[in-house]
Amino acid sequence: MTEHNPTALTWPALRVADWTATRDTLHMWTQIVGKVRMALSPLVNHWWQVTLYVTARGLSTGTIPCGGRALDVEFDFCDHRLHLRTSDGRAGEVALEPKSVAQFHAETMQALADLGVHVRIQAAPNEVEPAIPFAEDTVHCAYAPDAAQLFWRQLVQADRVFRTFRSHFIGKVSPVHFFWGAMDLACTRFSGRSAPTHPGGAPNCGDWVMVEGYSHELSSCGFWPGGGEEGAFYSYCYPAPDGFADYPVGPRDAFYSTEFQQFLLPYEAVRTAADPDATVLEFLHETYSAAADLGNWDRPALECDPGRWDLLR
Repeated sequence: MTEHNPTALTWPALRVADWTATRDTLHMWTQIVGKVRMALSPLVNHWWQVTLYVTARGLSTGTIPCGGRALDVEFDFCDHRLHLRTSDGRAGEVALEPKSVAQFHAETMQALADLGVHVRIQAAPNEVEPAIPFAEDTVHCAYAPDAAQLFWRQLVQADRVFRTFRSHFIGKVSPVHFFWGAMDLACTRFSGRSAPTHPGGAPNCGDWVMVEGYSHELSSCGFWPGGGEEGAFYSYCYPAPDGFADYPVGPRDAFYSTEFQQFLLPYEAVRTAADPDATVLEFLHETYSAAADLGNWDRPALECDPGRWDLLR
């Protein structure tokens, strides 16, 4: 899977079918690490305290409060190690290599204990079916280093473009962050109004979790390794106003999926575009406009020009 074409190195190709086993194992590993952050962190609106973040090496929890210390945990997809570090200078690691979820879970919890971090997590996955308890999961055991690294490189590009998109909004907006429940990178804008109670329905996930996540009217975009041959960019809103599914959006490869109830743009359409960044941004801006215009958002009060101070710098 190693590529040498400079363009491919920017927006790498990775067919979902070629790494499904690794993807599904890595998904469970990120849930374990994400649940460590969740167990140690105070609640932040919409579960923003549980997510991971794209880094120059992989995916990180960022700083986690841990008694009188701080902890961070990072998936390093360059050296293929899980790094665990505390603010008193201690460190541990777990090899990222073919191994079962059960083994990864045991090694990660032991590495934390060796650092003096004793944490109890909800030891079964959410938003998947079946939800095999981590300590019993010997089904998911694949890890192809090249594939994991290519996925991270896809996330690097998506994260970079999402940050540009985020800069156009002055209202309440989430960080660009990785939700381990659905294994997607996301950024969410809010109108400022509360939303109807969400009905829930995600597998192995309490409805109250979705009530918190969707407590306020929103337009969310993201990228995940599904929905297309090489993954897909997505955009949806909650609640969806009348006409949202029929709103004309670009680019030409974008479409509304009745299966997923959101707009999708196949990753391969972006990767092969003359200007991938512009292609993604067109999709993000136009699908947001569908939500904001049809939902009567106060756009002048919520949006801004990220270059508004450029002439004074």
